[in-house]
Amino acid sequence: MAEQTARGQAAEQGAAEPHNQHKNEKGGEVVSTKMQKTIVVQISRRVPHPLYRRIVMKHKKFYAHDEESTARVGDVVRIIECRPMSKLKRWRLGDVIRRSALVGAAQPADLDVKI
Repeated sequence: MAEQTARGQAAEQGAAEPHNQHKNEKGGEVVSTKMQKTIVVQISRRVPHPLYRRIVMKHKKFYAHDEESTARVGDVVRIIECRPMSKLKRWRLGDVIRRSALVGAAQPADLDVKI
């Protein structure tokens, strides 16, 4: 009898929570943000060459959906597999793991250079 109530409680909790499906995740660097709500993420991996066994770098680019346009070029992000959103987009932005350094953000205030 106690097993039936435990199963009933577990079923109720499972019904309240959304399905926690294990979707494919990848981490990589943002290489382009020129499109609206879309980022291009490059995934790099090190694999041995099939014939020569030397370690080589392989790269692949993925188009990911970025609803709030939070990612910038150079950021390291996590992307999660999702339903097809367009011809090329099958991933969405999970979160930003590491922000890139802002190039040119720290400009000196006094640039009084006399020539």
